[in-house]
Amino acid sequence: MAQDPLVIFTPSGKRGRFPVGTPVLTAARQLGVDLDSVCGGRGICSKCQITPSYGDFSKHGVHVAQDALSECNSVEERYDRVRGLKTGRRLGCQATVQSDVVIDVPPESQVHRQVVRKAAADRVIEMDPATRLFYVEVAEPDMHDPTGDQQRLAKALSEQWEVDDLEVDPKILPVLQKVLRKGDWKVTVALHRSHAEARPRLIALWPGLHEAGIFGLAIDLGSTTIAAHLTNLDTGAVVTSAGIMNPQIRFGEDLMSRVSYAMMNPGGEREMTAAVREAIDTLTADIAKEAGIDAGLILETVFVCNPVMHHLLLGIDPVELGQAPFALATSDALHFSAVELGLTALPAPARIYILPCIAGHVGADAAAVALAEQPGKSEDLALIVDVGTNAEILLGDTSRTLACSSPTGPAFEGAQISSGQRAAPGAIEAIRIDPATREPRFRVIGCDLWSDEDGFADATAQTGITGICGSGIIEAVAEMRMAGLLDPSGLIGSAEATGSERCLPAGRTHEYLIHDGTAGGGPKITVTQGDIRAIQLAKSALYAGARLLMDTRGVDKVDRVVLAGAFGAHISPKHAMVLGMIPDVPLDKVTSAGNAAGTGARIALCSLKARREIEATVRRITKVETAIEPKFQEHFVAANAIPHATDPFPELKKVVPLPQVCFNAGGDGSGGGRRRRRG
Repeated sequence: MAQDPLVIFTPSGKRGRFPVGTPVLTAARQLGVDLDSVCGGRGICSKCQITPSYGDFSKHGVHVAQDALSECNSVEERYDRVRGLKTGRRLGCQATVQSDVVIDVPPESQVHRQVVRKAAADRVIEMDPATRLFYVEVAEPDMHDPTGDQQRLAKALSEQWEVDDLEVDPKILPVLQKVLRKGDWKVTVALHRSHAEARPRLIALWPGLHEAGIFGLAIDLGSTTIAAHLTNLDTGAVVTSAGIMNPQIRFGEDLMSRVSYAMMNPGGEREMTAAVREAIDTLTADIAKEAGIDAGLILETVFVCNPVMHHLLLGIDPVELGQAPFALATSDALHFSAVELGLTALPAPARIYILPCIAGHVGADAAAVALAEQPGKSEDLALIVDVGTNAEILLGDTSRTLACSSPTGPAFEGAQISSGQRAAPGAIEAIRIDPATREPRFRVIGCDLWSDEDGFADATAQTGITGICGSGIIEAVAEMRMAGLLDPSGLIGSAEATGSERCLPAGRTHEYLIHDGTAGGGPKITVTQGDIRAIQLAKSALYAGARLLMDTRGVDKVDRVVLAGAFGAHISPKHAMVLGMIPDVPLDKVTSAGNAAGTGARIALCSLKARREIEATVRRITKVETAIEPKFQEHFVAANAIPHATDPFPELKKVVPLPQVCFNAGGDGSGGGRRRRRG
């Protein structure tokens, strides 16, 4: 008796024998092959495209004849004529098995397709979305079988997709009957599962086959900015990204000032909650408009945020986070609908997922960084620093991961700096100071030219030179130190002491002139002694937090450093090291991960498996509380020096010689610096 044909799927390698005439999609389902289909094999969604291979396959021990699959039928011909099929492609629901065959499932036809994120290292995101589409044909109502439309829809899903125990969002019930009739009892439904074993929840439906896609938002809710990535939930691709200032800044620039506002003003937390939710609604509407999609197609949102923002998003008074033991109201991952969270720009049934917090001052944003950068899977000891108004720091390898939060304040983002501004066109983002002439040259956002290059003035005529942003002030301070304009204690020298006329007197201190645009009605951009102090305080908090984690691990050095955060990609490793923001490592071991918290949010948006992983991971991370550790203050004081008062920074010395100058009135001016006159 002849055997049934052997069907082999690649790249999975799964194989099985099936009777002649079996649709390829049916064979794939029975073998558990990852082959997508929204329409359930009706030949209208094209998700199940496959590529048959022909010839001899010694590896598999088969010969595949040219007629191993049935000939193209009218459904495939019509699809090819209207939309086009790639050469050699077939629809898996229409092509049937005739003899032994090897079938490749291309990445775009896989449900759990992999998306590679290019950053400090390649990272593969396996698509496993919580919300998926299903096309179903529902039996019409019958006088002799008096069941409800919801029940017949549930039965159709069970029979056609093996999806059982359907739950319908209450906001969908009022439109269910109209949509079923408009689609002539053929509809596409969006089903959401909060986890693999959860009941499927109907959160949206459309008449007929819905082909406009569904989308999700990955939102990094920071204390200064709110950044969102609009993501296609089918492919994992980021459609567009956008950001908005967090309006809570008017209640206080840093987290503790917002906690204080809630303490001092009855109902203050409600004001801040209303402000941030309104901003999220505005951002949602704007990002949908920019992408040219209906906001009603955004069916899922993932939030990552620090603990104070977490509580204020949820409408929880953050007062307990302002005092020891810094107790969170809840630290678990959370699930809501948009209407429950009071977000009106999203469809009411849209689902919200908030990543778990690690501890009182280490929130869901740090958990997202851990998900994106995987310190617990690193063979070498990795220090990951998420630079922002409140810095989250992770130190880990395969043996153990530690985390802490450090209050850096907003100076790194251009706030509390005399000529500081947010990153926007016209802001100085990079600067170099000639160590011989002490003359600066700089680059502004929106122009690739340096200020000493031909065409710079014309290229910046429209934006102007408006101020200096976070990356610019970091480079400016480091460059001043390398050029001998700034001594290790952070004092700016006088024109006489430094030999530079750009060092201008400012009361009892000095400031360094970068650009004077006053003749043309523009600003005078300087780095003042107050600016230096603000940067010293911020970088000292950052470094002290890192050292505290290193102390806990019992190490004096790390193997590599990853700079994350909204502007992590714009920070020069050399300047960060000269400033003393991070511990000493070889410069080639300092990499950037960009907005790792946002990336972690996007991974969680695209993958239920990733959500399970981070929910388990946060329980294993050891939290170190900087606020109550006595050594934090000791490390903080030592880190005030640039780069550091006691740590030798041997790797930095190999590549950057730092002038030994002293501009203190009682100093001896060694190394070229002369005593600054009193007055």
